Amino acid sequence: MSQVLLEVTDLHAGYGRAEVLHGLNLKADAGSVITVIGPNGAGKSTLLNALMGCLPSRGGIAYAGQSIVLQTLEERVMQGIALVPETRALFSTMPVEDNLLLGAYRQVLLGHKDSSAALADVYKLFPRLQERRTQLAGTLSGGERQMLAVGRALMSKPALLMLDEPSLGLAPLVVKEIFRIIESLRSTGVTILLVEQNARAALEVADYGYVLEMGEIALEGPARDLAKDSRVIDTYLGAARAK
Repeated sequence: MSQVLLEVTDLHAGYGRAEVLHGLNLKADAGSVITVIGPNGAGKSTLLNALMGCLPSRGGIAYAGQSIVLQTLEERVMQGIALVPETRALFSTMPVEDNLLLGAYRQVLLGHKDSSAALADVYKLFPRLQERRTQLAGTLSGGERQMLAVGRALMSKPALLMLDEPSLGLAPLVVKEIFRIIESLRSTGVTILLVEQNARAALEVADYGYVLEMGEIALEGPARDLAKDSRVIDTYLGAARAK
């Protein structure tokens, strides 16, 4: 039986008096890929920011069997949670390799001061970043910046990697490569919580999925079952998916 790494119960979160999430329940087994799909404004990014501790929330958030609701963002990072935000938040005037090394901050604090092994793992996953390791991050293409953002997060050796719209603004061929990489991360044992508007690609790579609409879970189930659900097909996948 799989161990539950993340369990969210009755989660409420928002901005000031505007509540965006209304009592969400969600869980992720260790080593699995979980996706949350839904339209713009459904609350997908709010969910990730609440889990990361960037936003105040109420409800239960259990990580590795322990409540983290009172932990700060920094404490959650030290617990092994990493978020790749939609903005990617890179240091554009710094070289690629320096951006990656900044991601090893957690490992340094844990006493692992030699980042060469982690760097080698990231370069193996993203050979293009190794080719551009001395190039300024701000001069990279959109796809390369996304790879750098994911690679930087992986430098911390997280147990839970949360990805916010990794395909946003990327060309179709680059999107395909990004999702191939997400799927390959499964073999590393990292648990992935993937927030995406590209429902087709997300459901193809995920083990389990949630459909978030207007701050509430409208549907959930194994990803391959959701991909065949008539409501998901009509709203997110298009008629061609119904075959």
